[in-house]
Formats: sequence, structure tokens, C-alpha cells
Amino acid sequence: MTSHRLATYSIGGSTHYGAVTDNGIVDLSRHFGREYPTLREVVAAGALTKLAEHAARRSPDHALDAIGWLPPIPAPEKIICIGVNYPDRNAEYKDGQDALKFPSMFMRTPRSFVGHDAPLVRPRASAQLDYEGELVLVIGKAGRHIPESTALDHIAAVTLCNEGTIRDWVRHAKFNVTQGKNFDSTGSLGPWLVPYASESQIADIRLSTRVNGETRQDDRTGRLIFGFRYLLHYISTFTTLVPGDVIVTGTPTGAGARFDPPRYLRPGDVIEVEADGVGVLRNGVIDESL
Repeated sequence: MTSHRLATYSIGGSTHYGAVTDNGIVDLSRHFGREYPTLREVVAAGALTKLAEHAARRSPDHALDAIGWLPPIPAPEKIICIGVNYPDRNAEYKDGQDALKFPSMFMRTPRSFVGHDAPLVRPRASAQLDYEGELVLVIGKAGRHIPESTALDHIAAVTLCNEGTIRDWVRHAKFNVTQGKNFDSTGSLGPWLVPYASESQIADIRLSTRVNGETRQDDRTGRLIFGFRYLLHYISTFTTLVPGDVIVTGTPTGAGARFDPPRYLRPGDVIEVEADGVGVLRNGVIDESL
């Protein structure tokens, strides 16, 4: 596991960011908060590694069990999610269609996500809360019409997502899935940012999801239908990517909806999303309070 892990967290009723070590968390916002109010500004300045190296010379300020984990990037301008981006996922739909020519995508709100170790909330409106483990790219350098050849230069960091979905609500309309993808606190991001260093770091890594210890999803990023270079090129054709933007790159086969009968999440379940070199994003499940 890389020692460079930067997280946003809460303690004592206030929000901080810091570097995660095996022994605790070094509060970087105490030293750099005036220059960089949040990790979003750290990302924009290209300063993730600089701050992580600063933290390596310091002792932890907080024990890990004393903090509450938050999504690493507060208030990103855009959270763009890619659908059906692993070959077996396209086959799961059983609609006879070949892989699409262009990526499917939709957007999510920051309020629809919680951080690591915070519970996902099964809403009153539906019992069909499902999991989707995904690798996330965080943009560090702005760009529009980005060529594939230089696309990876725009990545600042990687993290993980459980792109929790309310299955019946994604089928409410003919062309969109927005409703079922944006219930409050149904997904998670984190636990931390790992600074991006080279293509080999993400090109072909194992991504898996476990529910109560049982592996449900297991694939490799080298099998993506639309690779990371192409995604950044394609997205930047219609919108300017800016520092702190979050790109959720797709989930492997094995979500709960695809079992017969479906295996949706229930209160008390524990979901773990893991990727090589990134870590484990873990969440429980509770019901929405009445």
C-alpha cells in the first residue's frame, strides 16, 4: 500500500484534511489550510505529493478510530459516472445489442455520497438498494478537447466508489437513470486519494466488491470497453474538465440486481470495494429514518 494517502475527515464537529498513515492521520489542514482550504485546492495546485511528503516527517495528530471519513473532494463541480463499461456488463442486459459505439454516462450529486465507514441509507421509497464497485479518476489539470495521447496527464489521483443505485427508480423513465442514481447517501467515495503517478498504476489492476465477505464483483481495469484515455478525451469534448472533477469509470458484472432472485442490500450488510494499490472502501447499510 502506498504511503501517500490523503483524506478529508471530520473531528470535533469540524472538517479537516490530512495524510493517512498506519498509525493515524496527520492534520495537514492545520498547516496548509490557509493556502489550500480543502483537498480540491491541493489537487488544483498539483500539491498532493508535496503535502504527503511533508506529512511523512510528522507524527499523527488523530487516531483513525477518532475521525469520521468524508468523501475526499468536497463539492466537486462535476461527478460523471460511466455505465456499462466492462464487457460482461453489456452481456448482462440480454438485449442482443453489441457493445455501444460511445460510452453511457450520467451525473450524480455530491449529496448522494457518504465517506468510508459511513452507512449507506436504504430509502423509504424503495428496498432495491444495490452496490456497484468502481475505480475513480480525480481530475487535476483543466482541459477541453483533450487528446487521448495526453489525457492521463490530467489525472491528479485515484480513489474508489460504491455507486449505490436504487434499481426500480432507474427504470422510471424511458431515457434517463438520474432518479435512481441520486438518492441521498446511497453511494460512497473514498476512503482517500492516492496521487496518480503513471499509467501502470491503473492500466490493469484488479477491482473487486464483497458483500458480507462474499466476492460479488471481480474484474480488471485492462478489460474496460472505454479506457481511461478515451473517457477523458470523450468527456472533454462536451464539457471542460476542471480540478476536482470526479470520473467514476464503470462497474464489473455481479451487481445484486443480476442475481435470480435479486440480492439487494439490507440493513446490517457490509460492502467492501477494493482495488490494487488504492485500498478498501467499506460501508454498512441502514434504513432511512422515518
